[in-house]
Amino acid sequence: MLDLFLIHFQNSIVLFLYELFIRAYPLLARAISPWNPKAQRWVEGRREVMDRLRQAMSRGDGPVVWMHCASLGEFEQGRPVLERIRAEYPGHRFLLTFFSPSGYEVRKDYPGADHVDYLPMDSKIHASDFLNTVRPALAIFVKYEFWYHYLVALQSRGVPTLLVSGIFRPGQPFFRGYGSFWRNMLGCFTHLFLQNMDSLALVKSIGLAERSSISGDTRCDRVMEIAAQGEPVPGLAEFCGTHPVIVAGSTWEEDEDVLTHYANDRKDLRLILAPHEPGPGQIKDIRRKFHGTILYSEWKEGRDPGDARVLVLDGMGLLARAYRMATVAYVGGGFGEDGVHNVLEAAVYDIPVVIGPEYDKFREAVDLIELGGAIEVDSAVSFEKVMDGLLHDPDDRERAGKVAGNYVRERSGASSSILSYIQENRLLTN
Repeated sequence: MLDLFLIHFQNSIVLFLYELFIRAYPLLARAISPWNPKAQRWVEGRREVMDRLRQAMSRGDGPVVWMHCASLGEFEQGRPVLERIRAEYPGHRFLLTFFSPSGYEVRKDYPGADHVDYLPMDSKIHASDFLNTVRPALAIFVKYEFWYHYLVALQSRGVPTLLVSGIFRPGQPFFRGYGSFWRNMLGCFTHLFLQNMDSLALVKSIGLAERSSISGDTRCDRVMEIAAQGEPVPGLAEFCGTHPVIVAGSTWEEDEDVLTHYANDRKDLRLILAPHEPGPGQIKDIRRKFHGTILYSEWKEGRDPGDARVLVLDGMGLLARAYRMATVAYVGGGFGEDGVHNVLEAAVYDIPVVIGPEYDKFREAVDLIELGGAIEVDSAVSFEKVMDGLLHDPDDRERAGKVAGNYVRERSGASSSILSYIQENRLLTN
């Protein structure tokens, strides 16, 4: 009895703190929005969101499949699942929601959904209003989106709710002594589709084995779709010519500092650079650091490239296709606290991937390092040594590239597993 009281008391405290955070977040976003464009878009995007949703839901018939993603990366992860379901259930309507403006702004016109919008901030009232309006037949959350009131409301209404490409680590609150509140959220899911055995073992340890399975990472399906389409980025082949090419994707300032000397010194090299946030400030810094820089938007307009050896992708949606031009890929983020970005986008093209030292939270990066399809660097000096080795030894480069490509191909098929579960359990036909 005492244990139950303590758990209830603990959950009440955590819920209070959670509610405090939920209320404080919009206030903070509004406070910094005059100086922060991303916060401004976040605030403005949520104005009248429920009115837009009511109008959208009133425009058609058919059951609604709702997918929610944190941002653009999670959307690309969930996209193969959404598109497979849409192909199998053409009479259904599809709603896509985002938490972050970096996802919404890029995909607000995505043709695979009947409506794209922001998710109203989590609260008991918002969740009830949202679900009364949308009335989803199926809810899908991607990777690590856990919103307490939405999940509790979905469970209480009996709406099948799936987590796709879930991945967990031992240090997360779900698996700590104080984590009852968070474990309750996981218990609201009808099924958890996980990426690997480590995640499955963790979920089993908290009593959710019967509603969990390994499906793999749906990003593998997505990057394979992009590669199979074979759609090049116009103009890149002309820029690259017969030169060796490094495609550096999702770079931050720290990554660019590592690349600078090598790119400036190797005049036979072509560098295609895709900054993670290609704003005016970062573009200005890149022009200052790298010799012979031209923006992709300038290149497309026909501006004389002169002696340009560095092409900066200043548009969205280009990177995943640009990797096909690479002799070697460099994936950024590995010199920052958040860690390396998506290595699968590059690996699918059978090319070796070079990354910074912060990658331990990303299973695919850890695996590729261990298998030899990716190589870690921790400084500009080690980057130059690794890059010289790869560019001068085609046999070693081909071996590492094949390892990287095979890793992606062997782990594809997660979307088919999820669709089979939906069909076998008649989640959209009852």
